[in-house]
Amino acid sequence: MIVNQWVPAAHRGDAIGDSARRVRGLLRGLGHQSELYAMTMDDDLRGDVLPWTDSSARRGDLTIFHFALVSPMTAEFARLPRGRVLQYHNVTPAHFFAPYDAGIFRLATLSRDDLRTLVGHTDVALGDSEYNRQELEELGFTNTGVFPIAIDTERITNAPRVPSLEFLLTDGPLLNFLFVGRIAPNKKIEDHIRLAEHYKRYVDTAYRFIFVGKTDAIPRYYNMIRKLVNEYEMLEDRFIFTGPVPDADLATYYRTAHVYVSLSEHEGFCVPLLEAMAADVPVLAYSSTAVPDTLGGAGVQFAPKDLEYAAELLGELAYNDTLRAQVIAGQRARLNDFGDARIRRELERLTS
Repeated sequence: MIVNQWVPAAHRGDAIGDSARRVRGLLRGLGHQSELYAMTMDDDLRGDVLPWTDSSARRGDLTIFHFALVSPMTAEFARLPRGRVLQYHNVTPAHFFAPYDAGIFRLATLSRDDLRTLVGHTDVALGDSEYNRQELEELGFTNTGVFPIAIDTERITNAPRVPSLEFLLTDGPLLNFLFVGRIAPNKKIEDHIRLAEHYKRYVDTAYRFIFVGKTDAIPRYYNMIRKLVNEYEMLEDRFIFTGPVPDADLATYYRTAHVYVSLSEHEGFCVPLLEAMAADVPVLAYSSTAVPDTLGGAGVQFAPKDLEYAAELLGELAYNDTLRAQVIAGQRARLNDFGDARIRRELERLTS
């Protein structure tokens, strides 16, 4: 069987593109012909990922279309004669961007509208979380299911050490509280700053919040975050914004983190939760949207969003060794649910 995948953009380090390449390998291991096609791609992926303009892109017995953004692929996918498998990775609701970037607000709105045009034009519609599946169902899609992101945790667990960075992050009494992802309004980075204020006031002053990910996607939002730090009169060296980093550096940030913190108010899956679990970093997460689906009872989740309470939980995860061990054990068990064995079973079901 020929099982192809379409992804609008293939970038190394992007969760969707990385997952698609991993799925392609598993499909080939199951004996299928499989290629990945993209409209745009990193230069070092050319040849590994094929251009979407290639006529062979439309010859699949099954075509898995990874949807996260409006693109010309949507209408072309709807016109395929057979085997149309939608994998929905979620679109962040436009209202999060309204105060900060009119262009991204419009893009998110158009993407939701673009997704709706596929209702009645898919053979299978899969969310990468139960939350996403339910959203598809609410939009009118039928024959829905869940197909999780295929994640390569070895890029974290087997990455080479970076002694100089490791020394900087461990030389001293400060505890490292980590977030990984782009600095965007739905991630609620401002709540991390407010959490730090509560933590400093009620728990401990030896803290450092580290944010690994793009800071330039929405400049007005990032500037608001920096101003908030100043408004609270906090020490700026307690808040590190790294921008994008290589895998070895990313792994070092995970290895030296005492707690991973997620206060996001909209997630379709949230790959960094799995990366943190793979690195044995206890997770503290606001229980919102797809976060409960991904954690599945692992980590420490809380709702409603009471940041004073969250600060107390953060202190417990940082200093209570018994609790940390229990949480890490639960996270290791949950991580097994996202291994290649599960992805392979889902692919066998899809291609049978």
